[in-house]
Amino acid sequence: MTQEYILVSVAWPYANADIHQGNVTGSYLPADIYARFHRLKGNHVLMVSGADAHGTPVTVKAEELGQTVEETFNHYHQRFLELFQKLGLTYDLFTHTDTENHFQVSQDIFLSLLENGYLYKKITPQMYSPASDKFLPDRYVEGTCPNCGYTRARGDQCDNCNTLFESAAELINPYSKVDNSPLELRDTEHFFIDLPQIAADGLSAWIHDDKEFWRPQVINFARNFIDRGLIGRAITRDMDWGIPVPVEGYEHKVLYVWFEAVIGYLSASIEWAKNTGQPEAWRHWWQEDNARALYFIGKDNIPFHAIFWPAQLLGAKGLYSDDPNAHLNLPYDVPANEFMNMEGRKISGSMNWGVWMLDALERYDPDPLRYYLTAVMPETRDSDWSWSGFVERNNAELVGNWGNLVNRVLNMTKRYFKGVVPDPGALTEADAALLAAIDAGMETVSQLYDACKFRAAVQENLRLSTLVNQYLEDASPWTTAKTDLAATGRALYTAVQAINALKITWAPILPFTSQRVHEMLGEEGTLFGEQRVEEYQETSKTHVALTYDGSKAVGVWQRAEIPAGRQLPKPKPLFKKLDESVAEAELARLGNPG
Repeated sequence: MTQEYILVSVAWPYANADIHQGNVTGSYLPADIYARFHRLKGNHVLMVSGADAHGTPVTVKAEELGQTVEETFNHYHQRFLELFQKLGLTYDLFTHTDTENHFQVSQDIFLSLLENGYLYKKITPQMYSPASDKFLPDRYVEGTCPNCGYTRARGDQCDNCNTLFESAAELINPYSKVDNSPLELRDTEHFFIDLPQIAADGLSAWIHDDKEFWRPQVINFARNFIDRGLIGRAITRDMDWGIPVPVEGYEHKVLYVWFEAVIGYLSASIEWAKNTGQPEAWRHWWQEDNARALYFIGKDNIPFHAIFWPAQLLGAKGLYSDDPNAHLNLPYDVPANEFMNMEGRKISGSMNWGVWMLDALERYDPDPLRYYLTAVMPETRDSDWSWSGFVERNNAELVGNWGNLVNRVLNMTKRYFKGVVPDPGALTEADAALLAAIDAGMETVSQLYDACKFRAAVQENLRLSTLVNQYLEDASPWTTAKTDLAATGRALYTAVQAINALKITWAPILPFTSQRVHEMLGEEGTLFGEQRVEEYQETSKTHVALTYDGSKAVGVWQRAEIPAGRQLPKPKPLFKKLDESVAEAELARLGNPG
């Protein structure tokens, strides 16, 4: 089987707030499930992302906290690392954008676009604060919404009616959010990317190529967006915090965060290669024809990943290549998820209306959280987190179905055979039929994972474990133990083999408990590799990142035999049953959503 190079690119969280369940199920968890699956398939996986240290959301938060921007983004970056380790998100590298490497790669993209004629300068009027003697980013501007009359609309969006503004100049009576001083329009010059020209030179043709495997809401949005006609978009802004524009005379301007953040997928790949002592290895994923790059994001990021980032890659042809017409690999798929709500209402940090994942992991094991987030994942439409739903599905499906199957089989093996896997003798037609169904199910689940249909993978896994439970009911080994111990041994042997297969099909979603099943079946090694937080040194700074070492992983996508005669360790329950009162207690922790 040919091994593929699979690039798993995960949305970069702004380092200005803790992560809630909507963030996790929107992009981080589906990316990890996909990466783990392809690692089990034996493919070369590179999963990268990092904390977005730039942009006004981070600077605004720093000012709210009375901190430097570096202090704020480092604080949240450290919390991201802690969360991702506890939740089991296996980034090969989770870094951040405040690195010399990212600065260099971002400036290389800029200069390549400039050299290829896809950038131009344009003077536009922007909000200027006479009191502060500087131009203000949109999020530092507030005013009255021209659409609904809301008096505290932001310069980029009205939170009351969700109207998006091209410029803060659209607001009525705009003022500085910093000191409430009045603002005025002044001209300023910026670089723009020539999206219409890039569309004509290949972007439009690419988006209209065969992409029927893309989610309809993604490909239809992207095609319609381009077909309506693209306009040039500013890629620099007047700020001090960010990546300097590498052009003389632009010393007080930086690259716009929307432009440079997506470059992080490339810069993180290059950074990973350098850190692992193989500086050219990133090219496998970015330049080889058989590589596949998938971008796991929320639906609000579709234009940036399905349109603007491909445009940057196409426009920067010749970058890092001897061929002046070659461009780095474009997205293979952009499986964007919709949004997750909270008890029927929009998640809100300001109103404490959400499941803050680091906090939740203080009370719950990671796999039940991963399971519920996958089972209700907003793959094709908005979904909802319900605490009562979490309790119900934990108890009925994890405890009552899959967990019960593992416990009853291993406990019966202990009771009737002292924990030794029995010799089955000749398998019956029913035994062979079960194992054939499990093998077929493994192939079905494999196809679902590869198609990013994770909710369907949950249902197929449940169907397979239900199938084994029904097999046990029909074989009734607890009854035959009284009259035909050989029949009991054959049934338990067969069920053990089925469980050994299902631990693999569940592993991308339930990695922690699948490892425990692996160990309870007497197997050695770890299904997956080791996560760790590492420090590394650049020229002027020490950075902290999350890394993954899969060199000792033994997990493979196949049903291996657990041999007869093996002594199994003492079994322990996989999951905890939750009392119904949990839902009420968790709701009491939340704020009032209004």
